[in-house]
Amino acid sequence: MNAIFTNYLFSKHYFVSRCSSKDASFETLFSLANLFNIRIVSGQALAEPEMIHTAEACLGNHVPEPFYRGFPQSVRALSREELLFDQLVHYYQSYVCGDFSQAGHSLFEESFERLAFRETEQIKDFSILTEAEAIDQLALIVNDLLSGTRPLSEAQYELVLSYIQEYQYQIPCCASKDTAVQLLLDTRNPSFAAFLQLSDVIRILDHLCYETYGNENLKKLNLKNQDRKFLTRIMNTIFQEGQCNVTDCFEKKKIWAGLLHHIHYQPINETAEQFVAAMRGRENHSVYSEFEKRMGQSDIQGAVRALRRGKGSGALLRKLNYILSRCETEEDVDAVLQNIQTDNPLILIQLILDFSAQPEIGNTRTFKFTKHNLLRVHNESKEEAARRKSQVPVAVRQLVAPLLWKNLEQVYHGRLGKVFIDPKMARISVPLQETTASGGYGVLSRGSRIPIVADRKIRCFTYWEKVNDIDLSVIALTKEGRQIEFSWRSMYGRQSGAITYSGDQTSGYKGGSEYFDVDVEAFQEEYPMAEYLVFCNNVYSGTPFSRCLCKAGYMDRDVLDSGQIFEPKTVATSFQITCDSTFAYLFGVDLNTKELVWLNTGRDSKARVAGASSLEFLRPYFNSTAIMNVHKLFSMLATEVVPEPEEADVVVSDENVSVKEGAEMIHSYDTERMLALMNAQS
Repeated sequence: MNAIFTNYLFSKHYFVSRCSSKDASFETLFSLANLFNIRIVSGQALAEPEMIHTAEACLGNHVPEPFYRGFPQSVRALSREELLFDQLVHYYQSYVCGDFSQAGHSLFEESFERLAFRETEQIKDFSILTEAEAIDQLALIVNDLLSGTRPLSEAQYELVLSYIQEYQYQIPCCASKDTAVQLLLDTRNPSFAAFLQLSDVIRILDHLCYETYGNENLKKLNLKNQDRKFLTRIMNTIFQEGQCNVTDCFEKKKIWAGLLHHIHYQPINETAEQFVAAMRGRENHSVYSEFEKRMGQSDIQGAVRALRRGKGSGALLRKLNYILSRCETEEDVDAVLQNIQTDNPLILIQLILDFSAQPEIGNTRTFKFTKHNLLRVHNESKEEAARRKSQVPVAVRQLVAPLLWKNLEQVYHGRLGKVFIDPKMARISVPLQETTASGGYGVLSRGSRIPIVADRKIRCFTYWEKVNDIDLSVIALTKEGRQIEFSWRSMYGRQSGAITYSGDQTSGYKGGSEYFDVDVEAFQEEYPMAEYLVFCNNVYSGTPFSRCLCKAGYMDRDVLDSGQIFEPKTVATSFQITCDSTFAYLFGVDLNTKELVWLNTGRDSKARVAGASSLEFLRPYFNSTAIMNVHKLFSMLATEVVPEPEEADVVVSDENVSVKEGAEMIHSYDTERMLALMNAQS
């Protein structure tokens, strides 16, 4: 079976048996337990040696040594001057002499003999599927992913595309237009246009220009002839099928006019002729044009009616912040709030998070949005803040959130029957914005929280190939909004029992690694002003993650650790960073609650060092589960929340519990199933 499938199923705690040999099942079970602390709870007789290689590929095993091979004890034994001199010599060899031929190591570090591994570690429960069972399980995952309206992450999309191509799978639906567009571009199969409308051709053009030509300005087109023909074929297919939402096309009228001219489009039927004339004419019948006209006239109620009539309740909710900020009377506010009823749950959840969030520190705001599977961040300038009009009064915000919650409860109520929900699911976030995330073992939705056990520490790691230098760093955010940087630039003077760095490995083209150890309790004592920690990865040599091999994650280690620096048994998560960028946020630590918080975000950035920009925009992710979480989601979906798993039709838990026959089991890492349930229409 394709490695894409086996690796993805591994992240769902499944192995796939090829039935090549059953003679080594006992040896395989023993090796999985001994090397990775993996326990097989079903399908033990299907165990085979290849599964050891799958686990090694997903969790890591033979990971390159860091700069200080006796990390962390040997690092703390060196003086500040020795640490700095080590660094300067290493940089001189690498960057001045240009010698990246082999990984460098410390000049002053004494030889270090490691103790035998004797730490406590958490058991990882897995099941083994036959290949036929695996194909069926993948089909369920693919269908769940395709039923979601949100764009997919790179790992999720790769799975969907590979499954379609490998098994010639005819997909029954594709709710996300971004996913349909990407499938259309990657396969050049016009059948995927069935999930699109005429206005989505501009979306196709946007993806095509960015991915093929690196062009984000659709007003300056220079397409190859094959791409012009491809777009023409798609348009003709849509005109023949009658999926022509011409009114929506007026919103991009100038881009349409430029595209029609660029591809020399010739209409194939009367509908196409009328469309071309409309896009080349002077009139603009865009719903948003009428909406903006009425907003400019302070006719809030007329603007609301125009938008809801022309685009539906979803469009009104997407403009809710803007509309409410322009309301001048209580009558206007009441008129808006009376029209926000919708059956689109994802918009409701997004707005609930927005309207329930704490205000940002400072007078300026930070805006986040996603484009081409990368996070983009805009920090408001003081001049922009002075001209700002889109501030919704606190009193109005307090009116909106309860109405949104009530609407969401009405949309979701009673879809799943009897449900048992583990209380720990209140610390797991719903998978709302996963487009910029990397995929792998142990990955959870952004904002999810994992408790850090007392007398344990977090060992964050990264290792790589095919690039000279990747840097791991930690940024502390204080309650006052300041940042304290812990990185290759500062750690020679900050090594301690609270936070220890393995050294900056700058010549690891054939394999390099870096680590940070954080003892949360000791860190809190040493840096009492710190509130959160943020772990970052950046490619110092400038090559994007998409063009090298880079893995990251963390291990759950004893404070007084033993064994190797990298112990696969203690790996809690390991994922490959694949974003087309040089900067990624891995996860954070809430120092007050002593919990690890998932961030897992690729940022649209060419930054080569951490600490050069503000990370304040990440604060909402640290508080998202307090507003919306998996426990609340399934409480709304349930007809009845039951106290025992044996009574439930659906069990939401990561524990190995007994369930009745036919009951569905959903884990914290089953984001695909959650997406399907979150998106399903009543």
